[in-house]
Amino acid sequence: MTPNLIQLPVHADARGELSVMEFTAALPFVPVRQFVVRGVPPGAIRGQHANRRVHELLICVAGSLVVTMDNGRERSTTRLHAPDVALHLPNMVWSEQKEFSADAVMVVLASLPHDGENYIRDYDEYLQAVARLS
Repeated sequence: MTPNLIQLPVHADARGELSVMEFTAALPFVPVRQFVVRGVPPGAIRGQHANRRVHELLICVAGSLVVTMDNGRERSTTRLHAPDVALHLPNMVWSEQKEFSADAVMVVLASLPHDGENYIRDYDEYLQAVARLS
């Protein structure tokens, strides 16, 4: 599974860098929800679920972290460490976020509002759901 990384435009000058995200042009969906993950203790693993309907964009705006993605057939891992790169997680992709640096801050943009019924939190149940879709 190849990570779908989206390079965001960066404008740099003597005052610093500005990363830009045009919601209607550069993204695979228009976000309706945003949340921030920070203060993750050493060794903790976030995610460990798949979204039935929701697409997400993961952006590491400070520090670094590792994302593992699994579509039920293949698995890949990528390190996020720059605010000008967004990782698109389509729906029905199992993901885990780990190896957060002490200063890591991850912003997540989601395609739909929060709905507890959206999540598949058991990996075996996820594999069964993927098999039904095939």
